[in-house]
Amino acid sequence: MTPERPHRADATDAPVETPKADPGTVSRADAPSALTDPGSAPLYAALDLGTNSCRMLIAQPLGSQFVIVDSFSKSVQLGVGLEASGRLSRSSMARTIQALRICEKKIEKHNVRRMRLVATEACRRARNARDFIRQVRRETGLQLEIIAPEEEARLAVISCAPLVSPTTEQLLVVDIGGGSTELVWIDLSAVAPPDRPKAIMRLHMGFDAQGEGAVARVVDWISVPLGVATLKDQFIDVDDDAARFALMSWFFEENLASFSPYNANNPREGFQIVGTSGTVTTVAASFLNLKRYDRTKVDGLQMTSDQIDLVIREYLSLGPEGRRNDPRIGRDRHALIMSGAAILQALMRIWPTDRLSVADRGLREGLLYAQMSSDGILGDGPYT
Repeated sequence: MTPERPHRADATDAPVETPKADPGTVSRADAPSALTDPGSAPLYAALDLGTNSCRMLIAQPLGSQFVIVDSFSKSVQLGVGLEASGRLSRSSMARTIQALRICEKKIEKHNVRRMRLVATEACRRARNARDFIRQVRRETGLQLEIIAPEEEARLAVISCAPLVSPTTEQLLVVDIGGGSTELVWIDLSAVAPPDRPKAIMRLHMGFDAQGEGAVARVVDWISVPLGVATLKDQFIDVDDDAARFALMSWFFEENLASFSPYNANNPREGFQIVGTSGTVTTVAASFLNLKRYDRTKVDGLQMTSDQIDLVIREYLSLGPEGRRNDPRIGRDRHALIMSGAAILQALMRIWPTDRLSVADRGLREGLLYAQMSSDGILGDGPYT
């Protein structure tokens, strides 16, 4: 089945860079007790219902940062069967509503009044998505909002601002989802190096926002209707593991033919990729050989193309059964890791840099930042 056109708008001894402290979020344990008192500041919730996962954060403003008070993440596989039928199945909707009931109880427990609960590619594509949204409202009381690909991309971008290097002139932010992959290409060359992360944060006003002085300029953005689940479904009939992986990678690259004008054989200075997704963080955790996931070691890690390829070759050598039992991958992701790795490999081929910045952050953090910023209680802070 041919997908719809994209929407426009070896082991290496290279050093592994450890992540810097993230100025955008802090753990509740590290925050002053007076500022984590539920009565001292409002709580905000952000929920991201994607093709594969349902994830939520509840946070409290802390100066120019926010504290994560509670979180939830569950693989619900909402998009199972969507590619063939064009509809959300009863079983996938039932699994998702069960997860959303847990989210609703957490929201009620923490007395959250400000929230944004969004659904992405699966609900954008499903013919019965509106019926599903109404069913969620009836059974859980939660009001889901289906957001456009452009807003999904923009929110993922602003969450990654703390990882942008002051030396970056051309930035690509990639969000690999279950049903789609969003890419945003930003030109920072007109912005003074110390102000580049702050310029990214200003994008919460929208891709076309104008401000005084030099601003970050969105050169191009694209939403490719191929994510870890939908790309896997395209080649589910290919039995050979290595052949399936190669086909997925080249097929994804074909869908980016109009998005890579900076294609180059040699890496260039001033280019940076920031990748945010479960695929990217899983590859990073596998490279670090983490048997138990540790966000502090993964978020902000920089990996070279050779290091990423080393992990992918190891995944292929393990085969489907070995990946299923690999604790670094996890039971929820083993069936989707190769389609995600195929997307990641294609991106590293076409963008002229040999390094990837790993981001354990994305749409939820962007939703929290946008809500708090619009309420005037969270400013640029560390990015000024």
